[in-house]
Amino acid sequence: MEAVLASRRPRRADAARNFDALLAAARDAFAEKGAQASLEDVARRAGVSIATLYRNFPTREDLVEEVHREEVEQLCRAAADIGDLPPWEALAAWLRRFVDYIGAKLAYSDALNRTTDSFQAHRKAMRDAGGPLLERAQRAGVANPEPSIDDLLRMFAGISTVEYVDDAQRERVLRLALAGLRASPVDR
Repeated sequence: MEAVLASRRPRRADAARNFDALLAAARDAFAEKGAQASLEDVARRAGVSIATLYRNFPTREDLVEEVHREEVEQLCRAAADIGDLPPWEALAAWLRRFVDYIGAKLAYSDALNRTTDSFQAHRKAMRDAGGPLLERAQRAGVANPEPSIDDLLRMFAGISTVEYVDDAQRERVLRLALAGLRASPVDR
C-alpha cells in the first residue's frame, strides 16, 4: 500500500507540520465549501502563507489528490487495525469506515481526476484492503458468499451518497444493508 499511495509529505519537521496543517485545513474547507473552497482560506486556516501552500501543492488538483490519498490510506490502515476482530465484526466495522470515507470524499469528489494512475491505485488499494476481510467472513460462513468486494464497495458507496432525513435513518439503512450481507443460518 505504501508504494502505491506515496505521499508528498516532506521529511523536515517544520515543513511536515505545515504540510499536515494544510491537509487538515483543506479537509475542513472542502467539507464546508466543496473542492472549490478558496485556497487562500485553506492557507489561512493552516496558519501558513499562500506561498507555502503552493510550494507543497502547485495546483488545486494536487491538494485534492493528497487529501484523497490520505483518506484512502486511513481506510486501508483501518482494515489492518481491525484484522484481529472476529470475521463478521471486522467486515462490518470496515464497511462502516468505508461509508465514512465516502461521506468525506463527497465534498471534493467532483474535483478528483478519476483517470489518473494514482486514483486507480487508490481504488485498487481499497479493494486490496477490504477484500481479505470479506473473504475471511465468507470462509467463516458469516457473510453471504455471493458478493465480491467490488459489489460491496459500489453498494455502500451508493448508500453513502443518498440524502437522509436524519442520522437515525442513515443508520437504519446501513444496518439493513449489513443484515442483507450477513449469511443467514440456512446459508451456513
